[in-house]
Amino acid sequence: MKTKVLGKKSKKLNFSGKDLLDSIPRNRKKIEHGIDIWNVYDFMFKDKKEVPHLKVLEIIIPSNSKFIVESKSMKLYLNSFYDIAFTNQSEILKKIKRDLKSLIKDDVKLRFIDKFSVEPKNINLNQSNCETIQRRKIIKFNGFRSICPVTSQPDFANIYIYSSVSLSRDWLLSYLTSFKDHGDFHEQCIESVFNTILRNFNPKHLEVAGRFQRRGGIDINPVRGTHKKFLFKNFREFNQ
Repeated sequence: MKTKVLGKKSKKLNFSGKDLLDSIPRNRKKIEHGIDIWNVYDFMFKDKKEVPHLKVLEIIIPSNSKFIVESKSMKLYLNSFYDIAFTNQSEILKKIKRDLKSLIKDDVKLRFIDKFSVEPKNINLNQSNCETIQRRKIIKFNGFRSICPVTSQPDFANIYIYSSVSLSRDWLLSYLTSFKDHGDFHEQCIESVFNTILRNFNPKHLEVAGRFQRRGGIDINPVRGTHKKFLFKNFREFNQ
Protein backbone atom coordinates (compact mmCIF):
# COMPACT_ATOMS: atom_id res chain seq x y z
CA MET A 1 0.00 0.00 0.00
CA LYS A 2 1.57 3.27 -1.12
CA THR A 3 0.74 6.29 1.03
CA LYS A 4 2.17 9.76 1.50
CA VAL A 5 2.54 9.85 5.29
CA LEU A 6 2.35 6.32 6.70
CA GLY A 7 5.74 5.20 7.96
CA LYS A 8 7.30 8.65 7.54
CA LYS A 9 8.41 11.08 10.24
CA SER A 10 6.03 14.04 10.47
CA LYS A 11 8.86 16.57 10.66
CA LYS A 12 10.16 15.47 7.26
CA LEU A 13 6.87 15.91 5.39
CA ASN A 14 7.06 18.69 2.82
CA PHE A 15 3.33 19.32 2.47
CA SER A 16 0.48 20.51 4.69
CA GLY A 17 -3.28 21.05 4.90
CA LYS A 18 -5.47 18.83 2.75
CA ASP A 19 -2.36 17.52 0.96
CA LEU A 20 -1.64 15.54 4.13
CA LEU A 21 -4.71 13.37 3.55
CA ASP A 22 -4.26 9.86 2.19
CA SER A 23 -7.06 7.74 0.73
CA ILE A 24 -7.33 3.96 0.55
CA PRO A 25 -9.68 2.27 -1.95
CA ARG A 26 -12.61 0.83 -0.05
CA ASN A 27 -13.20 -2.89 -0.42
CA ARG A 28 -16.85 -2.34 -1.18
CA LYS A 29 -19.21 -5.21 -0.49
CA LYS A 30 -22.90 -5.30 -1.23
CA ILE A 31 -24.27 -3.86 2.00
CA GLU A 32 -27.33 -1.66 1.72
CA HIS A 33 -26.73 0.64 4.66
CA GLY A 34 -23.68 1.62 6.65
CA ILE A 35 -21.66 4.44 8.17
CA ASP A 36 -18.23 4.89 9.73
CA ILE A 37 -18.31 7.13 12.80
CA TRP A 38 -15.01 8.86 13.59
CA ASN A 39 -14.67 10.55 16.98
CA VAL A 40 -11.81 13.04 17.17
CA TYR A 41 -11.26 13.75 20.88
CA ASP A 42 -8.38 16.22 20.61
CA PHE A 43 -9.40 18.63 17.86
CA MET A 44 -7.87 22.03 18.58
CA PHE A 45 -8.12 25.29 16.65
CA LYS A 46 -7.69 29.01 17.22
CA ASP A 47 -10.31 31.72 16.93
CA LYS A 48 -9.74 35.08 15.27
CA LYS A 49 -8.17 36.38 18.50
CA GLU A 50 -5.63 33.51 18.43
CA VAL A 51 -7.28 31.87 21.47
CA PRO A 52 -7.06 28.04 21.30
CA HIS A 53 -10.17 25.85 21.69
CA LEU A 54 -10.34 22.09 22.29
CA LYS A 55 -13.40 20.25 20.91
CA VAL A 56 -14.65 16.75 20.19
CA LEU A 57 -15.36 16.38 16.47
CA GLU A 58 -17.70 13.73 15.07
CA ILE A 59 -17.20 12.72 11.42
CA ILE A 60 -19.60 10.34 9.64
CA ILE A 61 -18.52 8.73 6.37
CA PRO A 62 -20.93 6.58 4.31
CA SER A 63 -19.92 2.95 3.83
CA ASN A 64 -20.44 3.13 0.07
CA SER A 65 -17.81 5.84 -0.45
CA LYS A 66 -15.19 5.05 -3.06
CA PHE A 67 -12.34 5.57 -0.59
CA ILE A 68 -11.66 5.50 3.15
CA VAL A 69 -9.28 7.88 4.91
CA GLU A 70 -5.95 6.53 6.16
CA SER A 71 -6.09 7.26 9.90
CA LYS A 72 -2.56 8.66 10.44
CA SER A 73 -3.07 11.12 7.61
CA MET A 74 -6.38 12.18 9.17
CA LYS A 75 -4.62 12.85 12.50
CA LEU A 76 -1.91 14.96 10.84
CA TYR A 77 -4.47 16.85 8.78
CA LEU A 78 -6.69 17.68 11.76
CA ASN A 79 -3.70 18.62 13.92
CA SER A 80 -2.72 21.22 11.32
CA PHE A 81 -5.80 23.28 12.23
CA TYR A 82 -4.10 24.42 15.42
CA ASP A 83 -1.96 26.80 13.38
CA ILE A 84 -4.93 28.44 11.65
CA ALA A 85 -7.18 31.18 13.07
CA PHE A 86 -10.86 30.89 12.11
CA THR A 87 -13.62 33.47 12.28
CA ASN A 88 -16.20 30.93 13.49
CA GLN A 89 -16.72 27.19 13.97
CA SER A 90 -18.96 26.91 10.92
CA GLU A 91 -16.02 27.97 8.77
CA ILE A 92 -13.94 25.09 10.16
CA LEU A 93 -16.62 22.47 9.53
CA LYS A 94 -17.13 23.68 5.96
CA LYS A 95 -13.42 23.40 5.18
CA ILE A 96 -13.07 19.89 6.63
CA LYS A 97 -16.23 18.75 4.86
CA ARG A 98 -14.97 20.12 1.55
CA ASP A 99 -11.54 18.48 1.89
CA LEU A 100 -12.85 15.07 2.96
CA LYS A 101 -15.60 15.04 0.36
CA SER A 102 -13.00 15.65 -2.34
CA LEU A 103 -10.84 12.81 -0.97
CA ILE A 104 -13.40 10.01 -0.52
CA LYS A 105 -15.61 10.99 -3.49
CA ASP A 106 -18.76 11.06 -1.35
CA ASP A 107 -20.63 13.21 1.13
CA VAL A 108 -19.49 13.64 4.74
CA LYS A 109 -21.39 14.70 7.85
CA LEU A 110 -19.60 16.36 10.74
CA ARG A 111 -20.32 18.36 13.86
CA PHE A 112 -18.87 19.28 17.22
CA ILE A 113 -20.37 17.27 20.09
CA ASP A 114 -20.35 17.68 23.87
CA LYS A 115 -21.93 14.38 24.88
CA PHE A 116 -22.39 10.83 23.63
CA SER A 117 -25.47 8.62 23.40
CA VAL A 118 -26.09 6.04 26.12
CA GLU A 119 -24.93 2.47 25.59
CA PRO A 120 -27.98 0.33 24.73
CA LYS A 121 -29.13 -2.42 27.10
CA ASN A 122 -27.62 -5.69 25.99
CA ILE A 123 -26.88 -9.35 26.64
CA ASN A 124 -23.18 -9.89 27.28
CA LEU A 125 -22.09 -12.75 25.06
CA ASN A 126 -18.98 -13.40 27.16
CA GLN A 127 -21.04 -14.00 30.30
CA SER A 128 -24.18 -15.62 28.88
CA ASN A 129 -24.82 -19.32 29.53
CA CYS A 130 -27.70 -19.59 27.07
CA GLU A 131 -27.29 -21.90 24.10
CA THR A 132 -29.30 -19.51 21.96
CA ILE A 133 -29.52 -15.72 22.14
CA GLN A 134 -33.16 -14.76 21.67
CA ARG A 135 -34.17 -12.76 18.63
CA ARG A 136 -34.54 -8.99 18.78
CA LYS A 137 -32.04 -8.70 21.63
CA ILE A 138 -28.87 -6.63 21.46
CA ILE A 139 -25.78 -8.78 21.92
CA LYS A 140 -22.46 -7.39 23.15
CA PHE A 141 -19.11 -9.11 22.72
CA ASN A 142 -16.30 -7.36 24.60
CA GLY A 143 -13.35 -9.45 23.49
CA PHE A 144 -12.87 -8.60 19.82
CA ARG A 145 -9.35 -8.28 18.49
CA SER A 146 -8.05 -7.88 14.94
CA ILE A 147 -4.72 -6.88 13.41
CA CYS A 148 -4.04 -3.67 11.50
CA PRO A 149 -2.94 -4.76 7.99
CA VAL A 150 -0.53 -1.82 7.76
CA THR A 151 1.21 -1.67 11.16
CA SER A 152 0.55 -5.27 12.34
CA GLN A 153 -0.58 -3.80 15.68
CA PRO A 154 -3.67 -5.22 17.44
CA ASP A 155 -6.98 -3.37 17.41
CA PHE A 156 -9.54 -3.99 20.16
CA ALA A 157 -13.28 -3.45 20.11
CA ASN A 158 -16.66 -4.26 21.57
CA ILE A 159 -19.05 -5.69 18.99
CA TYR A 160 -22.81 -5.05 19.13
CA ILE A 161 -25.28 -7.16 17.17
CA TYR A 162 -29.04 -6.87 16.71
CA SER A 163 -30.78 -9.70 14.86
CA SER A 164 -34.43 -10.42 14.11
CA VAL A 165 -33.68 -14.16 14.43
CA SER A 166 -32.12 -16.14 17.27
CA LEU A 167 -28.36 -16.74 17.13
CA SER A 168 -26.25 -19.60 18.47
CA ARG A 169 -24.18 -18.40 21.40
CA ASP A 170 -21.33 -20.90 20.86
CA TRP A 171 -21.14 -20.27 17.13
CA LEU A 172 -21.11 -16.51 17.58
CA LEU A 173 -18.48 -16.62 20.32
CA SER A 174 -16.23 -18.90 18.27
CA TYR A 175 -16.63 -16.82 15.13
CA LEU A 176 -15.94 -13.43 16.72
CA THR A 177 -12.92 -14.81 18.58
CA SER A 178 -11.48 -16.13 15.30
CA PHE A 179 -10.61 -12.56 14.25
CA LYS A 180 -7.82 -12.34 16.84
CA ASP A 181 -5.08 -12.79 14.21
CA HIS A 182 -7.05 -11.53 11.21
CA GLY A 183 -5.46 -8.60 9.39
CA ASP A 184 -7.98 -6.05 8.15
CA PHE A 185 -9.23 -2.52 8.68
CA HIS A 186 -12.06 -1.82 11.16
CA GLU A 187 -14.53 -1.25 8.35
CA GLN A 188 -13.81 -4.56 6.61
CA CYS A 189 -13.93 -6.54 9.86
CA ILE A 190 -17.43 -5.31 10.67
CA GLU A 191 -18.59 -5.94 7.10
CA SER A 192 -17.30 -9.51 7.32
CA VAL A 193 -19.20 -10.08 10.57
CA PHE A 194 -22.36 -8.59 9.09
CA ASN A 195 -22.20 -10.62 5.87
CA THR A 196 -21.37 -13.90 7.63
CA ILE A 197 -24.31 -13.63 10.06
CA LEU A 198 -26.61 -12.60 7.22
CA ARG A 199 -25.51 -15.56 5.10
CA ASN A 200 -25.75 -18.14 7.90
CA PHE A 201 -28.94 -17.03 9.67
CA ASN A 202 -30.77 -14.91 7.07
CA PRO A 203 -32.36 -12.35 9.42
CA LYS A 204 -34.64 -9.76 7.82
CA HIS A 205 -33.28 -7.15 10.22
CA LEU A 206 -29.60 -7.22 11.14
CA GLU A 207 -27.30 -4.54 12.45
CA VAL A 208 -23.66 -4.85 13.52
CA ALA A 209 -21.56 -2.12 15.16
CA GLY A 210 -17.92 -2.10 16.20
CA ARG A 211 -16.85 0.25 18.97
CA PHE A 212 -13.08 0.29 18.55
CA GLN A 213 -10.65 1.71 21.06
CA ARG A 214 -9.07 4.99 20.12
CA ARG A 215 -5.60 5.48 18.73
CA GLY A 216 -3.89 8.86 18.68
CA GLY A 217 -7.02 10.59 19.95
CA ILE A 218 -9.34 9.08 17.29
CA ASP A 219 -11.63 6.06 17.29
CA ILE A 220 -13.37 4.61 14.21
CA ASN A 221 -16.71 2.90 14.73
CA PRO A 222 -18.32 1.18 11.72
CA VAL A 223 -22.04 0.35 11.65
CA ARG A 224 -23.61 -1.91 9.01
CA GLY A 225 -27.28 -2.82 8.70
CA THR A 226 -30.18 -4.00 6.60
CA HIS A 227 -32.26 -0.93 7.48
CA LYS A 228 -31.62 2.73 6.73
CA LYS A 229 -32.45 3.86 10.28
CA PHE A 230 -29.72 2.66 12.64
CA LEU A 231 -30.35 1.37 16.15
CA PHE A 232 -26.77 1.98 17.26
CA LYS A 233 -25.97 5.64 17.83
CA ASN A 234 -22.64 7.24 18.65
CA PHE A 235 -22.26 6.02 22.22
CA ARG A 236 -19.02 5.81 24.16
CA GLU A 237 -17.95 3.08 26.56
CA PHE A 238 -15.72 3.16 29.61
CA ASN A 239 -12.81 1.37 27.93
CA GLN A 240 -12.81 3.63 24.87
